[in-house]
Amino acid sequence: MTNKLEQLKKMTTVVADTGDIKSIERYSPQDATTNPSLILKAAAVPEYQHLVAEAVEFAKRQSNDKSQQLKAAMNKLAVNFGIEILKLIPGRVSTEVDARMSFDVEANIRQAHELIELYENQGISRERILVKIASTWEGIQAAEKLEKEGIHCNLTLMFNFAQAVACADAGITLISPFVGRIYDWYKKNLNRDYAAHEDPGVVFVSKVYHYFRKFDYPTVVMGASFRHIGQIEELAGCDFLTISPNLLAELQQAQGDLSQRLSVKDSKAMDIQRIQLDEPRFRWMLNEDAMGTEKLAEGIRLFAQDIVKLEQQLLALL
Repeated sequence: MTNKLEQLKKMTTVVADTGDIKSIERYSPQDATTNPSLILKAAAVPEYQHLVAEAVEFAKRQSNDKSQQLKAAMNKLAVNFGIEILKLIPGRVSTEVDARMSFDVEANIRQAHELIELYENQGISRERILVKIASTWEGIQAAEKLEKEGIHCNLTLMFNFAQAVACADAGITLISPFVGRIYDWYKKNLNRDYAAHEDPGVVFVSKVYHYFRKFDYPTVVMGASFRHIGQIEELAGCDFLTISPNLLAELQQAQGDLSQRLSVKDSKAMDIQRIQLDEPRFRWMLNEDAMGTEKLAEGIRLFAQDIVKLEQQLLALL
């Protein structure tokens, strides 16, 4: 019998959620995702220091202004990791824009253009890149414009159904609903634990998947941010799942049958009502969801904090 990771790969596209290049090599995922926290962690590893040094030297050649150098170094570092990752996977890598721009449409678009240009200058087609943007209202509007330019996007920090529906309506390539962070919030605030099948994060991703497949949206649903393999098993059959190296290892070691939990056939048979969204309704639905509101704001803050830490490290080198 094959292990659960190999079984999962037959029904779901497995994505590595890491900036650690060796982990990607070990588990042979289709795609990979990174974020500022993962890049910060990876940039401290000695064997990746050449990627940091190259980004710093690149930035010095771009400008004599320290703020411009820092901006160039940050973008180049993210792209350097992305390029190394792309050498090991057949699919796409997600590269994230600055979380501090989560409420600025034009700033998101501008940085997305900068990242794509850096990739294309290294001979990497934009078809292999997903620009990762926070799924605020502004982030979704930016991503809609980028998609029309042929720049594919991954909308992240997703916790609320309105965020998912708005992304589907905007023609976004891929979304990343966060299973583990939803679970964390409910466990803490309701002071209880959950079996995997009733886990609020699992239930949310399942709901989004069924809605998208019921109404034939092409947007890919990629469950993210897992706390244990039970959550992953309950989402077997989801379009994509992005999984950290430690959980990939657990799945690789786990034996037993893994059954498909999500399917287009089941989605089509469901009685689901389509909803109409505009900006006021989007904001109201998010406002009425304490978990979604809090986790979105917290996620942006935490990514921003790690961006600042990474900037401080690069500034010292500049």
